[in-house]
Amino acid sequence: MLLTRYILWNFLRNLGMLFAALISLYLLIDFFEKIDNFLEKGKSAGLILKFFILNIPFIVEQMSPVCVLLAGVITLGVLNHSNELIALKSCGIPLRKITAPIIAAGMACVLFFLALSQWVLPRTVSVTNEIWNKEVQGRVSLGIYRNGRYYYRGKDGFYSFIRPDPRKNIFYFFSYSTWNEDYELDSILAARGAGWDNRWNLMQGQEQHKTGTVQYNTEIFRFKWRDFPESPDSFFVPAYRSMELSLLELYQETKNTNSKEESNRAWAEFFGRISYTTLGLPLLLLGLPLLLLVYRKWGRDLSLAIPVSCGMAFLCWGTWAILQSLAKASYMNPLAAAICVHLVIGTAGLILLVREDI
Repeated sequence: MLLTRYILWNFLRNLGMLFAALISLYLLIDFFEKIDNFLEKGKSAGLILKFFILNIPFIVEQMSPVCVLLAGVITLGVLNHSNELIALKSCGIPLRKITAPIIAAGMACVLFFLALSQWVLPRTVSVTNEIWNKEVQGRVSLGIYRNGRYYYRGKDGFYSFIRPDPRKNIFYFFSYSTWNEDYELDSILAARGAGWDNRWNLMQGQEQHKTGTVQYNTEIFRFKWRDFPESPDSFFVPAYRSMELSLLELYQETKNTNSKEESNRAWAEFFGRISYTTLGLPLLLLGLPLLLLVYRKWGRDLSLAIPVSCGMAFLCWGTWAILQSLAKASYMNPLAAAICVHLVIGTAGLILLVREDI
């Protein structure tokens, strides 16, 4: 128990220092990038402070995998550098018992980050998005996103559609309705598809106009050009919109999809969020034996192991990002894309740890 408490204390201390350093660096860069925007709008110091403080949970979410990896590598590296690791082994304590507290602490951190992603992150990201988009940039979202559809209130009417990719001006199951002063439906246009080329082009739909108290004139069309007051640029989605949703809300969104493409994207968002948060544990499993291999081969521990660990983390993150893109584009199963990197590097780490313990 004394050894476990000692190793846990060192791991948590290193983890805290890493988070403090990286959060400070991130906030410093972000501050100098955005402070001019706040000052140009004449915003108060309190609002500026609130924005940057509420950004901390998002930074923790983004930095958590690499921080867990480096905290474990530094903890074991310090033990090795001070010859404590050799002393423990000479006393008959196997490597698995020495690394067990580090791995257990990594698992506990992953659970904490998942809780943060469920209960804290959605609220803080929602507030920071509102401050940046509304208070600083003056951009107000015209509507909401519910059950797989976007609903926007325009200048003269209401829009509703499915937009699989916010970066592309392609819309499905598009509708536009207008209402009179008595809140009665005046006209409605519905189309199976819509696109934008300096004007709205609508395909396979119908348009209804009110001609009497309860009568409507209906026109069915295969192709129609229309000039609505709004363009697709008016329909913006806040940055990190998916971060405004908790893990449970992301799961619920997978049940409210209307096509296979939407379902794949929703599942990719859900599994991807969980897999990124838990990525630190398999990285830790591979980073620990990698430190010992580097020391045995080159006779240098932390001075070389930390850069190698960072390179490994960057490579794994790049592979993970590519797999997530393939899953969102329906080229790969979302669950397979989420667990591939974890299985490969986690299994490799366990095998190397067992070999180092022999």
